[in-house]
Amino acid sequence: MLSVLVVALVANSGASATLLLEEPYGNLGFFTATGHSAVYLSGVCAETPVILRRCVLGEIGVVISRYDGVGRYDWIAIPLIPYLYAVDQPEDVPLFADAKMVAFLRDRYRRTHLEDVAPDLPNGEIPGGNWYELVGSSYDRTTYGFEIETTSAQDDALILKFNSSPNRSHFHILTRNCADFVKDVINFYQPKAVHRSYVADVGITTPKQMAKNLVKFSMRHPELGLSRVILPQVPGSIARSKAVHGVVESFFKSKKYIVPSAFASPIFAGCLAAVFLGSGSGRFEPGRNAMVFVPDSEPDLPLGREDLQAYRKALDNLPAMPDFETSGGNVPKVWKLIRSEARPGLDQNGRPVLLLNAGPDMVSVGASADNVLTTGSPAYLVRALLKTRLQAELRRSNPLSVSGREFARDWQLLQATMKEHGPQVTAQPVHRRLDSSAGNAMIR
Repeated sequence: MLSVLVVALVANSGASATLLLEEPYGNLGFFTATGHSAVYLSGVCAETPVILRRCVLGEIGVVISRYDGVGRYDWIAIPLIPYLYAVDQPEDVPLFADAKMVAFLRDRYRRTHLEDVAPDLPNGEIPGGNWYELVGSSYDRTTYGFEIETTSAQDDALILKFNSSPNRSHFHILTRNCADFVKDVINFYQPKAVHRSYVADVGITTPKQMAKNLVKFSMRHPELGLSRVILPQVPGSIARSKAVHGVVESFFKSKKYIVPSAFASPIFAGCLAAVFLGSGSGRFEPGRNAMVFVPDSEPDLPLGREDLQAYRKALDNLPAMPDFETSGGNVPKVWKLIRSEARPGLDQNGRPVLLLNAGPDMVSVGASADNVLTTGSPAYLVRALLKTRLQAELRRSNPLSVSGREFARDWQLLQATMKEHGPQVTAQPVHRRLDSSAGNAMIR
């Protein structure tokens, strides 16, 4: 009877589809600002990266997207946490990410889970190509989620459709891109909910247009229960992502395009301005009224502006630590100096650490909130890491992407490094764990 009850509860549990609007970064962010798009399905999981199935109790779904040049597949499904952070468990997400740590985590996940999609080169080295886009998205960019409610029956139909159809890449940047894939998935759940714009995007399907469409459609259909969430870029030395735009908006807001156009043809530039202003794409704010995604618990309210100011003042007034910094010392510069020779590794529990030289010995500094206080490393190194993370949080261009709960956790960890524990830090972490009883949905 208990088994029957559990099966019934799982079969009737709520499901959701979340359109992910991802900011552009790197060279693509310089030339075009349309970003990337994917879909997170809370009730759909992956038997393999290219075979779907229903989730069981405790699983939290997959992110599915279209990629160019990844194993010749049209779509690939990755569990949510690995897709965002290239780790299996939320408690393994590093507090501060640099290029070495991100490359280490991505390759470790690839070797464990994605060998069929991105196998080693014949000499055993890391393959080239775009496979890195499959995992660790939140190290490169900020993402905005737009979640609507779905049903288990719809999930079953989507699984059947995807598993029974050819999965071969025919990617085309203009007619069959990542946003076209998202359009097809969202419209599978809600027919005619999203569509391309022949005005704002000259007929090219763009991620921002899909998100804007879904918000407008949900206003006409409140039963879908639309909710928004920001998935912030992980603090670190990796360049910050840029604001996402549509095609005409990207051209109009870019000085490298619009200024020469205005000189060459004022009429053309004026037409662009009219299209941009008339389409209203510039007025769409992806992060409006959004909660902040927290990897190991429910989404959180963003840190208030008054709290941000108070934390900035408190951080500036922290007393200096002997043997590490003088009053007014620049911790980010000191930490950059310390970690320049560091290499990423794992502790005995498989969680990320930084291995670096501190005097004559090699020390291990915990890189996640769960192990930063428990690796026995000198307090000044732990404090450098935590203070650098907090300063990066406070410098975010969008303060609404800072979780109040996570920031309070990091502040408490920093305070623990300043207590009288002698040369070693032995305090226990205050990290919260994922509550599987909260259900499978990202937002709720």
